[in-house]
Amino acid sequence: MLEQPQKPNVYIQPILDINDPFLKEPTTKFNFDAPPMPSDQLFNQLKHTMIANKGLGLSANQIGYPWSVFVMGDHHNPDQIAGVFNPTVVHIEDQEWTIEEGCLSAPGLWVKIKRPKVVKVRFTNPSGKTDTIRLDGMSARVFLHEYDHLQGITFKQRANRYHLEMAQKQKKKLDKLRKKRAL
Repeated sequence: MLEQPQKPNVYIQPILDINDPFLKEPTTKFNFDAPPMPSDQLFNQLKHTMIANKGLGLSANQIGYPWSVFVMGDHHNPDQIAGVFNPTVVHIEDQEWTIEEGCLSAPGLWVKIKRPKVVKVRFTNPSGKTDTIRLDGMSARVFLHEYDHLQGITFKQRANRYHLEMAQKQKKKLDKLRKKRAL
């Protein structure tokens, strides 16, 4: 029996590099009254691209769209991935924590970043329903990381210089090892 060729997933998009100037530009609000593209189509492109790259979040500008939209969630549970349109941060609690963050636009770079542990946020889902919720822990961190992208801020800008330099050195070492092993 012949194997059927796999159809390419039309939703998976290339991800821009962290140094791309487009990622330094703030995004514009997604207009639900006159959408630049169907909201469900944008959501699916972001979701499937994030899943294919095993991420926890992905913003629209990371795949070349200028709108204030991102997805977040566990790539192992695709049905639980949330579409976040036109987000705002309503309240930030004082408690902060520092852990390593990665970014799909900077594969292999893990940098210690300090962020608030709890935030209250407002956003619209792909269907056009607006909600205000409280996020804590990793959910708050992912939301804030992606929200930064929409403001034209990368996680490298949030890192202190020492942590960024250490992470870049570590990435160089690992890249050399990977290259050596591939030969």
